[in-house]
Amino acid sequence: MSGLSEKNDADIFLAGEYDVVVVGAGHAGCEAALAAARLGVSTLLVTLSMDSVAMAPCNPSIGGPAKGVIVREIDAMGGAMAKITDQTQIQIRLLNTSKGAAVQALRAQIDKKAYQRAMLAYLQAQAGLDLKQGEVTDIITKDGAVAAVRLRTGAVYNCRRLVLTSGTYLKGNVIMGSCAYPSGPAGYPPASYLSDSLTSLGLKLGRFKTGTPARVNRNTLDFSRMSEQKGDGSGLHFSFTPPEVERPNISCWLTYTNAATHKVILDNMHRCPLYSGLIKGVGPRYCPSIEDKLRRFPNNPHHQLFLEPEGLDTNEYYVQGMSTSLPEDVQYAFMRTITGLENVKIIRPAYAIEYDFIYPTQLRRTLEVKTVPGLYTAGQINGTSGYEEAAGQGLYAGANAALSLLGRPPLLLSRDEAYLGVLIDDLVTKGVTEPYRMFTSLAEYRLLLRNDNADQRLLEKAYRLGLTDAAAYDCLQTKMSQVVEEKAFLQRATLHGDDPDLQELLSARQMPELVGGIRAWELLRRPGITYADVCALLKRNPASPEVAEQLDIETKYSGYIAKQQVQVNRFKQLEEKPLPEDADYLHIEGLSLESRQKLDAVRPDNLGQAGRITGVSPADIAVLLIWLRQKQEVAAKKENSK
Repeated sequence: MSGLSEKNDADIFLAGEYDVVVVGAGHAGCEAALAAARLGVSTLLVTLSMDSVAMAPCNPSIGGPAKGVIVREIDAMGGAMAKITDQTQIQIRLLNTSKGAAVQALRAQIDKKAYQRAMLAYLQAQAGLDLKQGEVTDIITKDGAVAAVRLRTGAVYNCRRLVLTSGTYLKGNVIMGSCAYPSGPAGYPPASYLSDSLTSLGLKLGRFKTGTPARVNRNTLDFSRMSEQKGDGSGLHFSFTPPEVERPNISCWLTYTNAATHKVILDNMHRCPLYSGLIKGVGPRYCPSIEDKLRRFPNNPHHQLFLEPEGLDTNEYYVQGMSTSLPEDVQYAFMRTITGLENVKIIRPAYAIEYDFIYPTQLRRTLEVKTVPGLYTAGQINGTSGYEEAAGQGLYAGANAALSLLGRPPLLLSRDEAYLGVLIDDLVTKGVTEPYRMFTSLAEYRLLLRNDNADQRLLEKAYRLGLTDAAAYDCLQTKMSQVVEEKAFLQRATLHGDDPDLQELLSARQMPELVGGIRAWELLRRPGITYADVCALLKRNPASPEVAEQLDIETKYSGYIAKQQVQVNRFKQLEEKPLPEDADYLHIEGLSLESRQKLDAVRPDNLGQAGRITGVSPADIAVLLIWLRQKQEVAAKKENSK
């Protein structure tokens, strides 16, 4: 096995036995371990360093478009990320408020160190969960299935299920200019041996690259020359059961690059490892480095940058929008051309990092490796990016590892149920060619997958599985009962045209004068009229903000939601047509050669998933449908002939 060259057999010893071992204590690992332990199986979480538990090595924020909805989905399924964010956020905003409910999402700046401390306390309070510092070097199998892990010290932990959440640590290599050295993110050690163990198990690995901007000293920034970006104030929260804590509202600051900045970067492009060939891993197109931006958008006179605080007890500010792998002297040179950064001092220079990942088409929908029973993977090891995507996968994989041990049906989320369902389906069906990031545009049913209704979509399922408690379920039931009651009242209540307050409201909203009466519910359906407006006219105390939000959305979007539900029902007709596990796609006549190869590699569960595989055309699906019917007819004849 890999890593054994450093250990004598005499050093190897059995250190313990667990139902589930989780490797890596980043955002994916924390949620995986918590989910498994909540389901009642003994769980061990192994981390390279106890100081890096729940570390946010890149931006000091949680959420954003689509990603913020994932955080709420995690919360609805009993996860910790939303609660810890609410406890430690130092600014929070609701994004896209001028747009529709389908694209609105929360984003919070977090105090990074406070987040780590709070998550560590949360982990340590979870019954059935142990933490261990160490480097896992080998996966030990028996009869092809997971049996144990071996640490670099020689300690062996027997386990029945294993969840790998190794982030960007697998053979991590930090690159800055011509300087390159083995490292994990933020200066922590890399995982040097585990990749070899995965390869020995027959898994196909690739190489990705990501980068992180510099952290600069607050005392060297001139905020008077920048634009202030305030939060929305108190009252917003990610969790459906938020903690009762008062949080500060710390501003971020906006500035821009300029022609002088661009000249310094372009003059030093020959020192950029991205173009010199030193960096070979594929990076994310949606989050380009500053040097890549100048190559891709040469006509842009400037690029915006946000100065974001890393916490309440540090002077470090994160330069959002300026990822780079240029040498440190060049970073100083171009940063000091930017308004407000003329005297900047860098605390942590920007860098790129390359790392190994596994191609996710090797996974089942449960995130179990198809060829190694008992082995699950989650997070950036699956080719994704982002804290939120990682945490969601971690909860999903940890829950499924535990559920399989308990002999219970797996947690499976469809594309119309959750952004997590979209994310996992995309990974295992389409694979990745660059680090995957969740966008609203990737979800065809995004009007159903809103920021406000994650609890309605997922909480009952999580409760039935045992992932969340009765208190959270009762909270949801109470809210939905209030929505039903308030809706019934509004459908009964009548407003009259001779009401001067009503006519004044209509005039203020540039609506025609009302003649006669109107049901309160019908008035609420009008664009520009809110539930709060109607309550004021009725002299009625409004329901809670959560109930009000549901009523406003239901009245305005009910028609669109109904149309999307029709699409979902059509989609489910294909999803309900399972494909046999032993299907010989390479020999099905009528399929294109590319389709045969892709279907054989992915081995989809059903026709719906088959149709989403890149390279499989609608004509191929028609061939599969005919083949499936013929197969069923043959089976029926055999059954009748008995």
